[in-house]
Amino acid sequence: MSRRLFVFRPEPGWSASAGAARERGLRVAGHPLSRIEPVAWSVPNPRTFDAILAGSANVFRHGGEGLGPLRELPVFAVGETTAAVARAAGFAVERVGAGGLQVLLDGMPGGVTKLLRLCGESRVPLAAPAATSIAERVVYRAVDLPIEPATQERLAGGGVVVLHSGETARHFAAECARLAIDRARLALVLIGPRLLKSAGQGWRGVHIAPTPDDGALLASAQILCKDALGMPGGRGTPDTAPDHGG
Repeated sequence: MSRRLFVFRPEPGWSASAGAARERGLRVAGHPLSRIEPVAWSVPNPRTFDAILAGSANVFRHGGEGLGPLRELPVFAVGETTAAVARAAGFAVERVGAGGLQVLLDGMPGGVTKLLRLCGESRVPLAAPAATSIAERVVYRAVDLPIEPATQERLAGGGVVVLHSGETARHFAAECARLAIDRARLALVLIGPRLLKSAGQGWRGVHIAPTPDDGALLASAQILCKDALGMPGGRGTPDTAPDHGG
């Protein structure tokens, strides 16, 4: 029997990842460790910007009526999911990134120098290229939720945990400390190396998905779930070194 896979991202991502994992034949457990809620925000004059920089689909799910005046601005989206939700909200997507928001920012075309970053309360710091300005508007927040008792019991038995964001990684690690869950029985698969600091140490193994998307994350987790390598009693490396740098 394959080892259990734990998913902890907020909805609607949890249901999407859990469904995709079940299609791969994996035993899925876990639940959202946070819920996303909108916050009040002031809408700037769209004529003062060249484009919107979006690092999460939650921007367009929870931005509310304030998004209306901004639809004339093209969107530079961090990934395909964010781009799809932006289009569904009536925005034109100029470019879709692969590799993180900083990579997308560094590759901005000439003439796109005044950016409006729509984001959550917790966000990745960005270094703006020379002659580029970034104004930020926080439009949503993540509210942490506890690990449920049934999930705590399953985690004690070991398995593989996929983590999609730094905030979820941070909160999951804190919950494991609070509940005295043995990290040495859990292997993590992270969507990118930027999550390493948030996840901390002491896990049976920490692996990085080859590309920062849900499909690659689940493919890496599938290997671990069906192989003893990197798991309790297996022959994997019981350390926090990533498999590769991407």
